Amino acid sequence: MHAQQMIATHPQVRGQTNDALTRCIEDCYDCAQACTACADACLGEAMVQQMTQCIRTCVDCADICLVMGAMATRRTGSNVALVARMLETCEEACRTCARECERHAATMAHCRVCGEACRRCEAACREAAMALSPTLQ
Repeated sequence: MHAQQMIATHPQVRGQTNDALTRCIEDCYDCAQACTACADACLGEAMVQQMTQCIRTCVDCADICLVMGAMATRRTGSNVALVARMLETCEEACRTCARECERHAATMAHCRVCGEACRRCEAACREAAMALSPTLQ
C-alpha cells in the first residue's frame, strides 16, 4: 500500500507521520477486503442459512473498516475526538467479527483467514488510539 508515502507527502503533515495510525489504515483496508471475501464465501456454502450471522457480521465489519481507513487517511483539518471514537468502534467491530469467524474457522478456511485479519485490525485500532493523544485516552 501507499498509505505511508501518501500521508508523508501531505502539505500539512510535512513528513511527520503517525506510524501506528498508518498501520491501522492499511490493516483496516486489508480487513475490509477479507471480510467482504468471507461474506461472499459464506454465501457460497451449502449451509448458507446457518451462516447468516457470520455474513452480517463480516459485512458490517467491512463497512466500518472502510470508513475508518478513509477517516484516518484524511489529514486536512482535524477531528481527533471523532477519529478516536471511530477507532474504538472499529476495534469492537473487528473483535466481534473475529469471534464469529473463529466459530467456523475449523471447517471453513475463509473464516479462519478473515478472523486473523480481524484480529490484526483490532490490535492496530487499539495501538492507533493509544498513539493519538494522551488527552483522549
